[in-house]
Amino acid sequence: MATCVCVFISEGSSGVTGSISLVQNQEDSPTVIEGQLRGLTPNQRHGISVCTYGDARDSSSSCGPIFNPFGKTHGSPSDDPALRMEGDLGNITADASGNATIKVDESNIKIYGPHSVIGRSIVICAGADDEGRGGHENSLSTGNAGPRVAYGVIGLSNPTSA
Repeated sequence: MATCVCVFISEGSSGVTGSISLVQNQEDSPTVIEGQLRGLTPNQRHGISVCTYGDARDSSSSCGPIFNPFGKTHGSPSDDPALRMEGDLGNITADASGNATIKVDESNIKIYGPHSVIGRSIVICAGADDEGRGGHENSLSTGNAGPRVAYGVIGLSNPTSA
């Protein structure tokens, strides 16, 4: 079993914080992604994606684009995993207090193997991800979810504290 964690840093003055754990039991099993975020816009959906780089030197802009090692287009977590970007995680919905919980089993996200997400990043966007269906010029590349409000680097977790 491999366990990773991503602790979020607020982009600018957004105030978004939280953490997500990623657990993959075996190389061929899905990765369980779960955690809590705070400080989001209340009662709103926010796009969430794994990005290519775990570089936080220039805030979220140095995290790069959505992780896409096979050159696919942007899509929804409910789409066929073979047809969408590896980093597409869809949306999380904030409650009336601006808090959101995420818990998904994701077959495209891997901790083991050549396309591991260890050392990459996760970003949270200000708006909803249109999951490639919005008709906007950015729909098929970014989901047109607006500016990034939080980001974090995915690192290995100490298994005794997970």
